[in-house]
Amino acid sequence: MLKIEPYRPQAFIDFTKAENVQAYQTALTKVRAEQLGRHFPVIIDGQERQTEGKLVSTNPCDTSEVVGSTGKASIQDAEDALNGAWTAFESWKTWTMDARARVLLKAAAILKRRRLEACALMTLEVGKNYAEADVEVAEGIDFLEYYAREAMKYEGFGAAETTWFDGEENGLMYLPLGVGVSISPWNFPCAIFLGMLAAPIVVGNTMIVKPAEDSGMIAGLMIEILIEAGLPAGVVQFLPGVGEEVGEYLTTHARTRFITFTGSRNVGLHINEVAARHQKGQKFIKRVIMELGGKDALIIDETADPEVAVTAAVQGGFGFNGQKCSAMSRLIVVDSVYDDIVGQFVERVGRLKVGTGEENAAVTAVVNQESFDKVSSYLEIGGSEGKVLLGGEATGEQGGLTGHYVQPTIIGDLDAQSRMAQEEIFGPVVSVLRARDWAHALEIANSTEYGLTGGVCSRDRARLEQARREFEVGNLYFNRKITGAIVGVQPFGGYNMSGTDSKAGGPEYLGNFMQLKAVTERW
Repeated sequence: MLKIEPYRPQAFIDFTKAENVQAYQTALTKVRAEQLGRHFPVIIDGQERQTEGKLVSTNPCDTSEVVGSTGKASIQDAEDALNGAWTAFESWKTWTMDARARVLLKAAAILKRRRLEACALMTLEVGKNYAEADVEVAEGIDFLEYYAREAMKYEGFGAAETTWFDGEENGLMYLPLGVGVSISPWNFPCAIFLGMLAAPIVVGNTMIVKPAEDSGMIAGLMIEILIEAGLPAGVVQFLPGVGEEVGEYLTTHARTRFITFTGSRNVGLHINEVAARHQKGQKFIKRVIMELGGKDALIIDETADPEVAVTAAVQGGFGFNGQKCSAMSRLIVVDSVYDDIVGQFVERVGRLKVGTGEENAAVTAVVNQESFDKVSSYLEIGGSEGKVLLGGEATGEQGGLTGHYVQPTIIGDLDAQSRMAQEEIFGPVVSVLRARDWAHALEIANSTEYGLTGGVCSRDRARLEQARREFEVGNLYFNRKITGAIVGVQPFGGYNMSGTDSKAGGPEYLGNFMQLKAVTERW
């Protein structure tokens, strides 16, 4: 077994220190000089493949700037990747857990050295500010480190406990499933992209990875790091492409063994449906592991510390412009403190700087035109369903730059069953709801179809314990923001329409990608 120090999460960079800000800005200059305009091709069986088309990535904070491009895989590329992944599986599955884990650990070491470079590229490609980019790259390193260590407990015959029976040897073996498909999102293009592929490969599977079209550059950089770390050709097939084309082809294919997906509810439900259908020649029941977003709520009651509560609301609602499945998109405040808490919340959000990721603004542009149009449509709905307390406009420009800019927006006086309070918006928009009392607040919190994250700010122990039992979310936080789960510390994943509660970054996650064989020998 690998002899390495126990897992501990990466520390975050302190950007209140001038030298760290300067280091980040130096990295931005370096990335502009060396990475901007790069092309990351499709990679099949370790070979770069030229494609007829390409996917162009632009800076959401300045849409006139092209960040780079990736290849655009075709259906034939997808078929070739699937064949190549099954061929690579025959060898990769024979490697020991130790050997596979070393690849992840080496990749983690490389990413640590290139940390600011990866952060800077993320700032340009998806608009993250310094802290948001840094905590994500730290999370990507954590996934590599954590899963490498977790794999050790699945090695060998007898890794899972069985009961002794006289006259026989009995044991359980963990075996990899085969070839999986990963379809990852743009909002965590480093961490989730790495986590969704690292977990399956470290236990012996091979993967076809399709990153989001808006963040292919970051994904390409992560693949470059894995190759540098010694990942054998074919273990990960890099297949940037259009989801409706290559994604659909792979999720419905008879030889796809499992699918990991993070994204919207509608797309996830479609994948779940088509994956369940038996295809001609299919020998197994496909597994689907998915996280589908949320309509996450923070409850603030009359016993809460106002400073703690408002800080949690601002951070949870507007970190990375609300473009997180865990973002606080609903703020539920009990009536007796509603006016005071909401007033402080509006005042604090109103002071947030809007601008580019490069200038480290608190709120930057949303990722693309589709997101901009969607959020804009909800701003119109919000004005008709409630009262606009702040913002309410999608300006499309900021500081002389044309980009996908939406003002930080707070909508009050909403009914709990309104569209603004029920539907995922995925932008810098928070819906505020007034509750009669604690019981009503908890009822409102549980009134959506989602169940991802939630939080309570209260100093009443009985209420916290009731929420522990009854607040229907996969990740629940007390007296802090409801975003920012740390690998190994807060295993992440929700239920209801928020996903399969697979708990990424947790002690049972690798089990999603293995099957058990019981073996008995009579003496």
